[in-house]
Amino acid sequence: MATINLTAEQFKSDVFDYTTEKEWKYKDDVPAIIDFYADWCGPCKMVVPILEELSEEYKGKVKIYKVDTEVEQELSAVFGIRSIPSMLFIPVGKEPMMQAGALPKNSLKEIIEKELV
Repeated sequence: MATINLTAEQFKSDVFDYTTEKEWKYKDDVPAIIDFYADWCGPCKMVVPILEELSEEYKGKVKIYKVDTEVEQELSAVFGIRSIPSMLFIPVGKEPMMQAGALPKNSLKEIIEKELV
């Protein structure tokens, strides 16, 4: 399963509707990672192949989404994205965690294993 491009509308229907809910309530039963990126961002480009590999390695266990901050400015603002790449790690039944910066594959796998699966 490749990474999934995510729009604000898809986010509201599949992940969390920030327009109607006050408390965080993840709508899926599969943990997720959301990569906030921009096409012009060098570190973002370095993370792309890593996320593609992880989406295959954790197929069916973790969903990996991508949000283009240039296109989805409202969604980026909701999460206060100030630097990219930034990643939102969404475990099932717990609060999400934000991490800024381009993380190497071993760090991402460690977070996935410890927090998501």
